[in-house]
Amino acid sequence: MSDEPPVTQPARIGRGERRSAARLAAVQALYQMDLAGKGLKEVQNEFERYWLGREIEGDQYKPAEAALFRSILDGVLTHQLALDPRIDDILAKGWPLKRIEAIMRATLRAGAFELTHSRDVPPKVVISEYVDIARAFFERDETNMVNAVLDKLAREERAGELA
Repeated sequence: MSDEPPVTQPARIGRGERRSAARLAAVQALYQMDLAGKGLKEVQNEFERYWLGREIEGDQYKPAEAALFRSILDGVLTHQLALDPRIDDILAKGWPLKRIEAIMRATLRAGAFELTHSRDVPPKVVISEYVDIARAFFERDETNMVNAVLDKLAREERAGELA
């Protein structure tokens, strides 16, 4: 009998976890683009090379589905001029999207993009995913706001799927 500990294989990460990691990374990338003014390709390359699936300062980042990560980034940027007014219309009077904290803007934009352009993902899944992302950064009130905004948008955009 050996005194060495048994060698264990890392747990396999399922498709759902890779997709969740892609959504989180997309929100973080959108946030970085918003604050630092970096371009799409620069941020995509940085995240794919140095963040996704890597350990950084003791934090292990899960492998992400690169195609979904790119799709969300590209989609938000391509459709932002249409998405922002829709989000603004749902937000409380006096609180337009431009007044909301940058990570919240990124979360709402990514969720709005998926609700309006990713018909293969059920709206309840989209809402749940982005509410979970909001929980990583915010307290309950802000998390509830993400839920309310995305739920209202889903009811406007995909009402038949929520019945």
